[in-house]
Amino acid sequence: MVVDDSVVIRGLISRWIASESDMVVAASLRTGLDAVNQIERVNPDVAVLDIEMPELDGISALPQLLAKKRNLIIIMASTLTRRNAEISFKALSLGAADYIPKPESTREATAAETFHHDLIQKIRSLGAKVRRTAPASSSPPPMLVKEHLARPALAPVAQPQLMRRPFSMQAPRVLLIGSSTGGPQALMALVTELGPVIDRFPVLITQHMPPTFTTILAEHLARSSHRPAHEAVDGEIVKAGRIYLAPGGRHMRVVRHGAEVAIALDDGPPVNFCKPAVDPLFSSAIDVWQAGVLAVVLTGMGSDGMRGGKEIVAAGGSVIAQDEASSVVWGMPGAAANAGICAAILPLNQIGSKLVRVFAGDRS
Repeated sequence: MVVDDSVVIRGLISRWIASESDMVVAASLRTGLDAVNQIERVNPDVAVLDIEMPELDGISALPQLLAKKRNLIIIMASTLTRRNAEISFKALSLGAADYIPKPESTREATAAETFHHDLIQKIRSLGAKVRRTAPASSSPPPMLVKEHLARPALAPVAQPQLMRRPFSMQAPRVLLIGSSTGGPQALMALVTELGPVIDRFPVLITQHMPPTFTTILAEHLARSSHRPAHEAVDGEIVKAGRIYLAPGGRHMRVVRHGAEVAIALDDGPPVNFCKPAVDPLFSSAIDVWQAGVLAVVLTGMGSDGMRGGKEIVAAGGSVIAQDEASSVVWGMPGAAANAGICAAILPLNQIGSKLVRVFAGDRS
């Protein structure tokens, strides 16, 4: 269900969805009020919901839509302003699954293509989770995934036991975290438990996010952790007791700066379709901390972090991945888990306590 008061944006998104072989447009609506009134009849798997609309805006429509359909996946869409970024964060706390920034002008080919690619990937990944987790007894809604219409029900297949390797026997000296879809919610929950780690070690985070959004995320992380957190600045010295967040639109790496470690930001091309990307941070940390790197891969689409995680493990460090059940999308952590590089694969609510124990000397 596409909900946007701009007829141009509605038409654009609807055409993109209709051109995909595994999706259909359930409805194209102008206001949040239309969406609330028609949600039960339309019964979509996913709603792309604009923030600024007449009659009923997106943030007001959001809780009403979820009240009528609890498992509805809502992706908030907004132009990239400080106000809209703040509203998008509020939407995540109210139950939205994800957000996507709309380009200022769809006439800009690069911006429109990025918006197109990211939106379709988000709909596909999040919509697939709805289908996997839908109760077997419920009657199916109008199909988002067309190919499921003709498929007979299959018996569940037992998941193979994922290989886990021992934690590094070398004490970790830094905590690196990579995340994407579902990451803001996961990060804010995780940092509340990391006080003992943050106080003694630097924490560096790459979250797939555009500019302005990362500024606000850093502010939220500071409030949640009660520790200093900010967007990293090129050339600044990395110190224990602080959280460094990769700024939107730039890759964050670390480099040796004499006897100290410094942040190095760059404006290079996207890596794994992302900027900032997790792999550059993970890979660069090996040159600085060698086997003293402990990395965590949280919820997110794609496989970013897996290659860098392999390099960390090859250098003697350790990787922890979030488990599938607690991930909004088990793409990034799933790629790490299936690559056999993880020392632990844990629910989100167990990762914080495990990190505290590992940094305190527990290698089990």
